[in-house]
Amino acid sequence: MSGRHERTSSFVRGQLGRCPLYSRRKFLATGTAAGVGLASTAAASSFAWVRTTVQGTTPAPYLGYVSVRRDNRVSIFTMDPSSGKVAWQQPVKVDGGPDPMALDPRGRFLHVGCRDHQQLSSYRIDPATGDLALINTVPLEGEPVQIVTDRTGRYVLSAFFYQSRVGVHAVNDRGQIASTPVEWRETAYGCHGVEVDRSNRYLFVPHVARSGGPNGITQFRFDQRTGRLTPNSPPFLQLKDNEGPRHLLVHPTLNVAYSSDEQGSSASAYRIDASTGALAKMQSISTVPSDYTVKNFVSCSELLIHPNGRLLFVVTRVHDSIASFTIDQKTGRLSEADRVPTEPDVRPLCLDPTGRFLAAAGSGGTAGRLATYEVNANSGKMTKLETYDAGNGPMWILMMRTAR
Repeated sequence: MSGRHERTSSFVRGQLGRCPLYSRRKFLATGTAAGVGLASTAAASSFAWVRTTVQGTTPAPYLGYVSVRRDNRVSIFTMDPSSGKVAWQQPVKVDGGPDPMALDPRGRFLHVGCRDHQQLSSYRIDPATGDLALINTVPLEGEPVQIVTDRTGRYVLSAFFYQSRVGVHAVNDRGQIASTPVEWRETAYGCHGVEVDRSNRYLFVPHVARSGGPNGITQFRFDQRTGRLTPNSPPFLQLKDNEGPRHLLVHPTLNVAYSSDEQGSSASAYRIDASTGALAKMQSISTVPSDYTVKNFVSCSELLIHPNGRLLFVVTRVHDSIASFTIDQKTGRLSEADRVPTEPDVRPLCLDPTGRFLAAAGSGGTAGRLATYEVNANSGKMTKLETYDAGNGPMWILMMRTAR
């Protein structure tokens, strides 16, 4: 994004709107961020396929990255856009327990947070091969559990669960991260995610409901010129049903946000007041079957929105499944679509740049695996394809287009 996000070549963590990558909040169309409709996105995507067919060329493979924490590496892979088949490339050694990752909006740089060494690194991406070249590394005063860029890519935003902090680091045009943060702001314990709204003016920091976490979302105003944060009004959205929001994504076109709920085994939807940036909860829906007895207070992890804006995906640990939901295009409300089993202790989730293929990875044990699925973009149905050895502790997945 993330699935974060992510987020065409300039604006494809998950997350429509920010970059050519697909984890959380990394979505499909340049035009969406500027208010262009989804129909034009589909047309542009279709044209690209026609062009490659007429020219007699094979569509370039997608590039992918997996942070493998306990192996201290970032694995690079390619995905065949026709079949979804994955091929591992040469990994990059990253000491210090690499975990959260984020791509800048133009797909030039990969940012990697290391939890064991408490540091943040930036890498330059070779747009044709996906190879990574280290730009710089800066120390942190805690272990980052999620990082994203703002909508311009000029700042890396980070959440620190155990240190009760949210950080903002400036990034220059060469991808170099400033060693001194613009913000190192205290928030409540248990903050597990960070997300910026479409206007790049508001920041949301979800907090889980375990280990003293307050079960809610801290709300900030974000100054995209300076990177500074100020508390919004209200500064905190208190939730009531022990949801424990872990990660949060803003919808690409609707004034709606969604969270994966770690304690609730659910996905929640929130209205966004466009004039103030304040959230108001409107729905929670279970990610597990009604007859399933929740066995652990830590469940849901990553979430993604499909490039078409019509589907939401959430992974649930312990139950070890991926749930999909349809999104009402007027209200933003969720309806159950499909659910499939996946790898043990599943955490990361990622869509390819068209939303046709989905990848998830399990970090249970010492031999994690990456699983791929084909997605029906209309119904949300997921069909299992293949699994691949992914190493000891795959934690984050991102995908983007190659330049060729």
